Amino acid sequence: MSAQAKAAIRERARTLGFDDCRFTPAAPPQSAARFRAWLKAGWQGGMTYLARTADKRADPQLVLPGARSVICLAISYGSAEGAAPPAREQRAPDGRPSPLAFRPFSGGVARYARFADYHHVLAGPLQSLAGFVDGLGGMGTRSLAYVDTGPILERDLAQRAGLGFVGKHTSLIHRGLGNWFFLAEILTTLELDPDPPEKNHCGSCARCLAACPTGAIPAPFQLDARRCISYLTIELKAAIPEEWRPAIGNRIFGCDDCLAVCPWNRFAREGHLMAPHARGGLGEPDLLELLTLDQAGFRQRFAGTPLRRAKRRGLLRNVCVALGNVGDPSALPALERTASDPDPLIAEHARWAAQRVMARCRSAAPDPEASGSPGPSPAR
Repeated sequence: MSAQAKAAIRERARTLGFDDCRFTPAAPPQSAARFRAWLKAGWQGGMTYLARTADKRADPQLVLPGARSVICLAISYGSAEGAAPPAREQRAPDGRPSPLAFRPFSGGVARYARFADYHHVLAGPLQSLAGFVDGLGGMGTRSLAYVDTGPILERDLAQRAGLGFVGKHTSLIHRGLGNWFFLAEILTTLELDPDPPEKNHCGSCARCLAACPTGAIPAPFQLDARRCISYLTIELKAAIPEEWRPAIGNRIFGCDDCLAVCPWNRFAREGHLMAPHARGGLGEPDLLELLTLDQAGFRQRFAGTPLRRAKRRGLLRNVCVALGNVGDPSALPALERTASDPDPLIAEHARWAAQRVMARCRSAAPDPEASGSPGPSPAR
């Protein structure tokens, strides 16, 4: 029954659009102790919900009592051309953000956020598959589906199910999808034979560590979320620490740098479920235009997209930081207006950005003495 059930579930998952489907027992993940140590070190930053649900994350039985199996699913958000380049960032030849690289000033958005919100897109197919599993199991079978929403260590369970391996950047890598995919899970009381776990295939490669702009990956398989640009621009609700603002460049929602440099992306392919939900115009939005958005405009512009998560105050905070890094004098009027925004978080970041643009302009101004131009005549 188990082998036949697995084959039926895999086929149903394929017809629903999922790109891969694997199975593992609903036993505690081996990484539970490391997860607790990570929390104890405080590297989760302001994501306090992780500590509140730590016990459940360490034991699937606390999430679904009587669970015997976990069905792990991969959903690609890759493109037809394969690997995605890092978010385009304006930089001068010396490596500093350059205000002259191109206009209009545009912001970088993580690739996954350039679609309709994946939570909504995947909810229907996932619930359909969970219902199919219950039907296979018969009377009394219970299944619980999550797509990045439940208190489980999904990355670790997926590795144990053979779906992929945890890379040195701490994200899961799929040998057939690269880095561009979402995870979803179904916990079920139906007992299914497990698939073999995936082995690590990073080898000596350490491109992801070198690519991180803020050094958020201090060692292989370690992530200090407090430095991660995705955390700083999405999860963090307070002011972005000034020490990390310059490294953010023109990114306004997430960061793909450690994922984009992974050589396994050469196998990436377009996803069946997500491709029809791509949202044009989210890849490199105009920063100055974004600064004009009021609350109603923000809701209308980003309705049904992941960017809603940042809320207006978070997104405009990020936009100000980006303009502080890449803006030239033409951005100053917009920043000065934004410095009077009723939200103090936005206003503070706008003032910081304006000061940074002005300082950059002063440092770029030609030195009359260095250029040989005559200065004022000395007083006699």
